[in-house]
Amino acid sequence: MNYIIDGRTMKAADHYTVETIGIPSLVLMERAALQVVETVKKEKIDITRSLIVCGSGNNGGDGIAVGRLLLEKGAQVTVVLAGNPDHCTEETKEQIRIFQAIGGTVEREIPQESYTAVFDALFGIGLSRKVEGRYAGILERMNEMEAAKVAVDIPSGIDSSTGEVLGTAFQADLTVTFAYLKTGMALFPGALYAGNVQVRDIGIYLRGGVEGPRYLSYEREDIKTLCPKRGADAHKGTYGRVLMITGSEGMAGAAILSASAAYRMGSGLVRILTPRCNQAVLQAKLPEVIVTPYKEEISRQMETLLDWADVICAGCGLGMDERTKEVLETLLIYLENHEKPCVLDADALNNIAGMEQKKREMLLSGAGSRLIFTPHVKEFARLLGKTTEETKKSRMGLAQQYAKTYNIILAAKDARTVVAGKGKIPYLNLSGNSAMAKAGSGDVLAGMITGCLALGMERFEAAAFGVFVHGLCGDEARDRYGAHSVLATDLIEMIPIVLREIH
Repeated sequence: MNYIIDGRTMKAADHYTVETIGIPSLVLMERAALQVVETVKKEKIDITRSLIVCGSGNNGGDGIAVGRLLLEKGAQVTVVLAGNPDHCTEETKEQIRIFQAIGGTVEREIPQESYTAVFDALFGIGLSRKVEGRYAGILERMNEMEAAKVAVDIPSGIDSSTGEVLGTAFQADLTVTFAYLKTGMALFPGALYAGNVQVRDIGIYLRGGVEGPRYLSYEREDIKTLCPKRGADAHKGTYGRVLMITGSEGMAGAAILSASAAYRMGSGLVRILTPRCNQAVLQAKLPEVIVTPYKEEISRQMETLLDWADVICAGCGLGMDERTKEVLETLLIYLENHEKPCVLDADALNNIAGMEQKKREMLLSGAGSRLIFTPHVKEFARLLGKTTEETKKSRMGLAQQYAKTYNIILAAKDARTVVAGKGKIPYLNLSGNSAMAKAGSGDVLAGMITGCLALGMERFEAAAFGVFVHGLCGDEARDRYGAHSVLATDLIEMIPIVLREIH
């Protein structure tokens, strides 16, 4: 389990480390340079002829220290100070002095030569303005070079908070970043420019009152500690009675996918409430489930089934008809007075978004503390009453605000899904890939999160873990079937492979 932070938080942590802990900035700079050189060596990058382009800030000082270490290893090193020498930090000036003292020279322009490796130490994490003019030309020239490209801490031109390209940016093959992954390299398009990101510890302290945006992320080894173990004396009731209100006429597949995923994640017993037309295909495809068709008296039937259930999932392929609206309203009113966790996905969210505002506010205020929402960007935009473009641009902050307002756990799905909850450090997911961009993938995720709830996990932990494992299943499926050929059912088949690591 790690933190992902933005540039502002990193600067605060760096300041705390230097000013409060008392570790000199030059010491941190030396550690950073050592980590870059060691990582480059591990990645087998040819440093025979290395170009290092530096700015006047401390990122430039890191680069110059890298140049000195490479020179000591016998490499032919060209250091270019692209920034204004008069604006160099004291640490960068000292690195220049040391580099020149051992025989290195500092150029002001990039020589017309060929290189085996190009190192970017131009701007660092503090950049907030668009790269233009001479600096844009320098980055473009570096990108055109036929050489391995290494970014020091972050590719120059990438916003360290949002991942936005500020005009133009360095296209790295390898980025060696220090202490923590930066959000700008986790989010797209910054992740595309960062290439292979390696996080290296240089002794930066994040605690001690350092405040600022930060996110949790999981690593594969965390599965063993995050997922509950099954007791030797367990029975099917131990791991939850799940009610899935899913499927509509012609949409039995959504019910199959979500229910299968819930079972694969460990649920003990799954019942599907669905139209009678789906009953035969569901019982043939999933003999493990109980299939219950809708009755005429839906409210009374719903109350009986909700009393039976420990965990509820609603929305996958549910449709937008009047019966669906009645079912959802009945569900939300029930949850006001019953402590049962509930995952709402797809059409459940679309129906909620379509409610009259006063009714929606009332229902969510009463049931919010039981709910997990799993919207993709368009569904989230409908809930917010915003455009898709507005929502996508500010998705991280909007997710946190929405979750706080209604005490809902919100898994805002995208290439980098964020899970937010009131009083929680948000979780930013790094697993998964574009092969998962297929119909039914969201139904599988809803079922997986529901399965996590059935295992006894709290709402936030269930949502974050479900998203993480869902992505890992996508990675496994891509490796097995290729980037174009993964189906939603393949994700379900990968669940046992991923969860096997628990044992």
